[in-house]
Amino acid sequence: PMAASPGAAVTAPQFPIMAGAGASGRDKRETAARLKTVLGGESGAAAAAELRALLERVLAPAAGPGGGGGEAAAEALEWCRCLLSGGEPWDSFVQAVRAYDPATLCGLVWTANFVAYRCRTCGISPCMSLCAECFHQGEHAGHDYNMFRSQAGGACDCGDSNVMREAGFCKRHRIKSNSNVPCVPKDLLMMSELVLPQFIFSLIQHLREGYNEPALDVPSEKDLHKILQVLEPHVSFLEDLTKMGGAMRSVLTQVLTSQQFYKDLSSGVGENACAKKSHEKYLIALKGSGLAFPEDKIACGMQEQGAGTSTLAVQGLAGATATSGQGDSSDEEDQDGSQGVGKRKRVKLSSTTKDQSIMDVLKHKCFLEELLFWTIKYEFPQKMVTFLLNMLPDQDYKIAFTKTFVQHYAFIMKTLKKSHESDTMSNRIVHISVQLFSNEELARQVTEECQLLDIMVTVLLYMMESCLIKSELQDEENSLHVVVNCGEALLKNNTYWPLVSDFINILSHQSVAKKFLEDHGLLVTWMNFVSFFQGMNLNKRELNEHVEFESQTYYAAFAAELEACAQPMWGLLSHCKVRETQEYTRNVVRYCLEALQDWFDAINFVDEPAPNQVTFHLPLHRYFAMFLSKAVKCQELDLDTILPDQEMLMKLMIHPLQIQASLSEIHSNMWVRNGLQIKGQAMTYVQSHFCNSMIDPDIYLLQVCASRLDPDYFISSVFERFKVVDLLTMASQHQNTVLDSEHERSMLEGALTFLVLLLSLRLHLGMTDDEILRAEMVAQLCMNDRTHKNPNPKSGIIPGSLSFESVLSAVADFKAPVFEPGGSMQQGMYTPKAEVWDKEFDPVMVILRTVYRRDVQSAMDRYTAFLKQSGKFPGNPWPPYKKRTPLHPSYKGLIKLLHCKTLHIVLFTLLYKILMDHQNLSEHVLCMVLYLIELGLENSPEQESDEEESAGGQERCHDSWFPGSNLVSNMRHFINYVRVRAPETAPEVKREPPASTSSDGLASSQNSGTAQVFSLVAERRKKFQEIINRNTSEANQVVRPKTSMKWSAPGATPQLTTAILEVKESILSLLIKLHHKLSGKQNSYYPPWLDDVDVLIHPEIPRYSHGDGMTAVERILLKAAVQSRLNKRIIEEICRKVTPPVPPKKISSAEKKTLDKEERRQKARERQQKLLAEFASRQKSFMETAMDVESPDADIAMEVATSEQHVSEAIYDCVICGQSGPSTEDRPTGLVVLLQASSVLGQCRNSTEPKRLPTTEEEQIYPRDTCATLHDVRLTTLQRYFKDSSCLQAVSIGWEGGVYVQTCGHTLHIDCHKSYMESLRNDQVLQGFSVDKGEFTCPLCRQFANSVLPCYPGNNVERSLWQSHSNKCMRDLVQEVEDLQEQLGTFPVSISSETNLSKEMESVMKDIKSTTQKKYTDYSKTPGSPDNDFLFMYSVARTNLELELVHRGGNLCSGGASTAGKRSCLNQLFHVLAMHMRLYSIDSAYNPWRKLTQPMQDKNSELISEELPEVPVLYRDVSSLLLIQILTMPQPLHKEHFTCIIKVLFTLLYTQALAALSVKCSHEDRMAWKESGALKKNTPSGEKSWEVLLGHVISELSKGKIYEEGETEEITVVLVNPDSVECYLQQFCLPFLRITSLLQHHLFGGDLPSCQEDEEFTVLASCLGLLPSFQSAHQFTSASCLDWPVPAFDMVSQWCSELASFADRHPDQVKALLIQEPKWDLPRLLQLPENYNTIFQYYHRKTCTVCTKVPKDPAVCLVCGTFVCLKGLCCKQQSYCECVLHSQNCGAGTGIFLLINASVIIIIRGHRFCLWGSVYLDAHGEEDRDLRRGKPLYICKERYKVLEQQWVSHTFDHINKRWGPHYNGL
Repeated sequence: PMAASPGAAVTAPQFPIMAGAGASGRDKRETAARLKTVLGGESGAAAAAELRALLERVLAPAAGPGGGGGEAAAEALEWCRCLLSGGEPWDSFVQAVRAYDPATLCGLVWTANFVAYRCRTCGISPCMSLCAECFHQGEHAGHDYNMFRSQAGGACDCGDSNVMREAGFCKRHRIKSNSNVPCVPKDLLMMSELVLPQFIFSLIQHLREGYNEPALDVPSEKDLHKILQVLEPHVSFLEDLTKMGGAMRSVLTQVLTSQQFYKDLSSGVGENACAKKSHEKYLIALKGSGLAFPEDKIACGMQEQGAGTSTLAVQGLAGATATSGQGDSSDEEDQDGSQGVGKRKRVKLSSTTKDQSIMDVLKHKCFLEELLFWTIKYEFPQKMVTFLLNMLPDQDYKIAFTKTFVQHYAFIMKTLKKSHESDTMSNRIVHISVQLFSNEELARQVTEECQLLDIMVTVLLYMMESCLIKSELQDEENSLHVVVNCGEALLKNNTYWPLVSDFINILSHQSVAKKFLEDHGLLVTWMNFVSFFQGMNLNKRELNEHVEFESQTYYAAFAAELEACAQPMWGLLSHCKVRETQEYTRNVVRYCLEALQDWFDAINFVDEPAPNQVTFHLPLHRYFAMFLSKAVKCQELDLDTILPDQEMLMKLMIHPLQIQASLSEIHSNMWVRNGLQIKGQAMTYVQSHFCNSMIDPDIYLLQVCASRLDPDYFISSVFERFKVVDLLTMASQHQNTVLDSEHERSMLEGALTFLVLLLSLRLHLGMTDDEILRAEMVAQLCMNDRTHKNPNPKSGIIPGSLSFESVLSAVADFKAPVFEPGGSMQQGMYTPKAEVWDKEFDPVMVILRTVYRRDVQSAMDRYTAFLKQSGKFPGNPWPPYKKRTPLHPSYKGLIKLLHCKTLHIVLFTLLYKILMDHQNLSEHVLCMVLYLIELGLENSPEQESDEEESAGGQERCHDSWFPGSNLVSNMRHFINYVRVRAPETAPEVKREPPASTSSDGLASSQNSGTAQVFSLVAERRKKFQEIINRNTSEANQVVRPKTSMKWSAPGATPQLTTAILEVKESILSLLIKLHHKLSGKQNSYYPPWLDDVDVLIHPEIPRYSHGDGMTAVERILLKAAVQSRLNKRIIEEICRKVTPPVPPKKISSAEKKTLDKEERRQKARERQQKLLAEFASRQKSFMETAMDVESPDADIAMEVATSEQHVSEAIYDCVICGQSGPSTEDRPTGLVVLLQASSVLGQCRNSTEPKRLPTTEEEQIYPRDTCATLHDVRLTTLQRYFKDSSCLQAVSIGWEGGVYVQTCGHTLHIDCHKSYMESLRNDQVLQGFSVDKGEFTCPLCRQFANSVLPCYPGNNVERSLWQSHSNKCMRDLVQEVEDLQEQLGTFPVSISSETNLSKEMESVMKDIKSTTQKKYTDYSKTPGSPDNDFLFMYSVARTNLELELVHRGGNLCSGGASTAGKRSCLNQLFHVLAMHMRLYSIDSAYNPWRKLTQPMQDKNSELISEELPEVPVLYRDVSSLLLIQILTMPQPLHKEHFTCIIKVLFTLLYTQALAALSVKCSHEDRMAWKESGALKKNTPSGEKSWEVLLGHVISELSKGKIYEEGETEEITVVLVNPDSVECYLQQFCLPFLRITSLLQHHLFGGDLPSCQEDEEFTVLASCLGLLPSFQSAHQFTSASCLDWPVPAFDMVSQWCSELASFADRHPDQVKALLIQEPKWDLPRLLQLPENYNTIFQYYHRKTCTVCTKVPKDPAVCLVCGTFVCLKGLCCKQQSYCECVLHSQNCGAGTGIFLLINASVIIIIRGHRFCLWGSVYLDAHGEEDRDLRRGKPLYICKERYKVLEQQWVSHTFDHINKRWGPHYNGL
């Protein structure tokens, strides 16, 4: 470094003039080093000025953004790096700075889709998250953690003790700061402090320059993106700086937050024209955003203002500002216009908030503030967000940034509303805010210093104000209430989500929430906000036609109430848990009631709700209810001190009650014309995620109202709301003015059920949290078994909390998943314990929690099953009565409902109607009536003594129904006469009035015992009037309440007349008669206490706890008797009088009609049953016959015995027309088959160890050793050296892309099938298959199929033919076979005459060909040569045989007809193939049969010909030869010929084995065998001794150059002892024997023998007739099976000579072709690791090999391990996406992929795909699709086996039901 002499400073300025533009790297470094040195000296000022000038030149935005472009930017950054490091190399500078990093926080920032972890055990804030590295280095074993995919991005909290407990910190961040980090030397960062301010300012200038206000709202996104691209390197450079650690961050913080720097550089004052211009642009941008400096503000605001509104109303409404002439306001109007005609105009409010500056004043004082401003303006570019967040570990910065963020909060909201991509923007906003507001300390500080709460509430209010409309609830014309319009984008797209989410986040901090609850002004504003949602999304019942457009706005409405109202409410409630917080509750309740009162006034509500309207959204009611509940439960407040007056309670109950009635109407199908969406609303309202914010508070509020209001008023209101008042008459007929008769029954059930719910639920009335949790869980489990994640997903109760686990284990047993192969995938389930069913099953809770009515049924069915199983009750039980937890004293008033006359009259009337069989009453009604009576008996008020009751009973009977209000005493009160109003047609009217009383006396004397006509409506009006008049202060204002409902006053309808009914019953007598009626016997009830007095002392007898209606009646009577001696006496009395029979019903003609109808229906039903039964038995017999045809394994011996009858043809049943008959040539029958291409066989490997899925870079999978590859290589090699046509007969293809044929075993006429396909084609219902491709489902068993395989017309004679053992000698047979092959013409179905059968055979052959791709059928060198087809056809047979072998486990030891055999269609397939094979004649000269059976005479002919030789016999695949021979023989084949062919081929196979063996052993061994063979050669059995033959083979092959070179490589077998030779030979021959045995089994029937593995060879050989007489095993050798047609040695010599002549030309290839690999292991999928995380961590960031990007949806093939992009357009080829393409290449159309990010497996089969499920389950045996819960997952071996099983057996199509087309897009 240079000395700082004064002279240096003078000469300096000449240097840098050439700097700037093109200085080379060295110049830059020198300049930088010099400047650094000088700056340290005394003449620093001059140097600083020079530095500034240099930077200004370098960093100036070059003539607009497009100017210098990329090079200028790169150059500028190069300069900055040099200057910062003071000329040192950049890397060493970075190292130096890093050394001073006091890294206590991780602070790693990530963006969306990054995988992070959250540990609830270590987290203090619920938002805590860790990056993978910190998580794995911390100790979280056994904690409650999960992995999640970040939605919006986040940052790692490791090291931040405000957010998480220190125990969870990872190793790197445990060290406390400042303990050992040395102080930063001054000169290290000196340059940074000078350079960075200018660098950041230049960045801001770029941003200012680039931003143009969008002209008239033409979005200028393109320009914005352009600027951002230019700035990318600058921001990345800043990001790199932040990563240097704490030292550099603190410099940056200082630069960003210093007001001085900002003033100096950016104010625009000064001579620099460029800076001036940029400052002007900045001011314009501020204005354009509707923001202004305070002084400009008033001036702009005046332009569009009317006199009445405040400035704020114009400016503040985010879009409607008129400032600086921007087109914002017009944009708002446009949006309105485009909303469509049906929408009404938005309402604008002129609201005045206390602090108008919140919305529209911004003043920037430092770089950070302006930087954030531009970040928002540019809609939060990802890079900027990341930079701003990367700085957060610096504490000073964190505070400054949080304050800046809050200051810009309103501006953020405005930008967000206008944004075109609000989703991305929302995510970025939350990405930032969650880092700032999760920290309680910080949140508290900002709340105190920056009015965070005021700002948030105001901003939310403003946001919602922009989309308000007039409410139509109640009084449509005059309503003053406004609600949000759920159709607006703001609500539909959840745009408000970031703001609400922040609000909820800060309310989770106690200190902040307390401030909120104490601030009255805030509460008022907040209630104002909540009232915008009160009554939104109003439904009006369509009465005439179906609504033409079903609006889906209800999603938005429910989401808005849940997120914007309910979640903040739960947040606030969580801080009101103790007595000290009473004040808060009082505040909330007070302002809530004020808001409600305003609401009632605004909608003009008096006492009747408007008809046919319902809104499910009453957030104000729910706030009120939940805070009341909290007050009583936790804060010990006296309920009456916070409740309003009676009149307010009456108003409060109306709307929640309206919802309950509407639920019932919706379930009664009264709203069908409103479409499905109304059902959707009703379901959402009670659904488990919403219920505790929706239906629970509503029912609780109704309970509170009921406990404080007059019970008669309440009960009559309920029945009036449910519209069933008119039904509650004793008359047998009535007219309902407001309800159709078909809806009456279900509405009555609804009303009674609601009362039962209201009176039995104790959720907020005294249950503890644990009891609630238990009740909820029991209800969920009783409906259905549940998985661990959802026994109860109610919010506030998270699975994983301690109480959750303990309650779960108390009430449920875990059922581990069971597997049936081919069965459905099951998960681990919890099922209720027996004692839960016995004691805790609560039907009321189940009814409350069911979304579908069928769930209630499901719970009852399960309950019934339990009672049957445990022997507690055999019949159909009624829902059990469950004792309730005691009521909290505050709610005692609720009991009054059970003891009020109105209810008793209703109960009495209903019991009477049920007994008299009036219409419209169901068992459910009776059940609920009895439930209510029982509730009344259980909860009786203070007992009055029996004696005085009886004495004073008569006088008190003022309204002639019941004397008092106590149910216990009213039960025994006899009612003699009732005056009813009934239609004139009713039978009662015609009766004479009873003689005992004259009609005029009736009116005068009330004590005659006639009850008055009772009208619920009149009753309710009377009570209402009383209550109103009690509030005398208001009495003068209240005019007679106006009724909007069209209730006709009772008696107003003229056609009703009064009649008097003789009743003479009491509730007790009605109950006893009902018992008789239910049991169907007279006198069935006998009081139990007469036999056993103990019953009265211990009434809780288990025998009464489960049972049907009779049990319920008995239980009630017993309880009544226990409670009062009088009741006991009266019951006994009633039972003594022999009850007269129930009066016979007079049947009116209308009822007669319905009776007839019922009878007719019954008869029709019986007829139908009979038909079905007949059909079933026919179907059964058909199944049996069909199976007979299929399975040749019927007992053969029997068949032979009955062979005389069997000459008849095989009979088939057609499953379409049901006729049976043989398959004929004109009307052939066919088997339903599914043809599919398969590469399963090609996946066999020759090692038993299955491959693993690679999970590290080192592991790779090479397909070299698969069966398919080896076969491919072999064919190619043969084609190089031999004649093409003969090569194509020397092997089989189809290892890849072979066609597999499977059937369900059902047959149909082919013409029937065609018409069936036609009907499917015309059927427009979307099927899961494509009819155009010939796909269909079997009409009988619905199995998937795509073709029909014609059954060959033939008799069953062939089965018996082979039984007769012929004595022909081998020679003759060989000759016969040859002759048969010559006479091709003799094919029973002559080809010349085109019959239907042959046509069908051709068409099915076409199908078979088109099943697989062309590349799998064309192997010949001359395309389209017939050899190709020939090869393809016999290979189809080979593929099917080999696959059946695989399905049997790879060997035939198990014997018998396996299930595969039962349904095999090989026999039919053979006929089809054979017919086509015989179209190709084999030139007799080339017929392989001759070569095998006749020594050739002339050996030289071949050498002369020019072309390539034929394939030597020893190179040919014997199994292929077998199929060629069999398929070219005329059918039906005789067994003896078959055996002959096998014997001949076995000799060839044996020779091949010997040749292969000779090549494999060492030279010495060879010589030894040659000698010993020669010695024994002339022994009589020489031809049947392997030693002799081996010797012969060796000596013959030695003539060529076969054994010469390359000795050493191939020696694998060291053959010393004869046993190992024998073993090798048997293993070599076994595959052929297996295939042959299977073939014989299919062609001729006969069982496959079962055996041990070691004797498989001998058993199969004897089964095939190779072993003449079975010898004892120990001296058995494989050679004894040989049966040479001609002298063995001649034959072998001839075969070997072919090889020898080939060896002369190509010695290197001889051996490779000789050694075939006979032993293949079964096909397996890749082995997966135990833990899913292993796969996930390796693959989810892995790059794709094709497009080298990280795929959005990575997937991996489980067959071969290839990594692919699912749905990725990057790897698309000719419109096929990568997965589909891979499924065709790897599996010939079948692909099995594991989706890395979802842990599920998808199957692609041809043009369809399905989600198969997951093979990774969590500890509870559950899937975690999409890794939503992120719990650790472990492989489920059983599931994986099932998957592999389905793959190998090709049954994906049958077992998985949900298939859909993928349109090549996967």
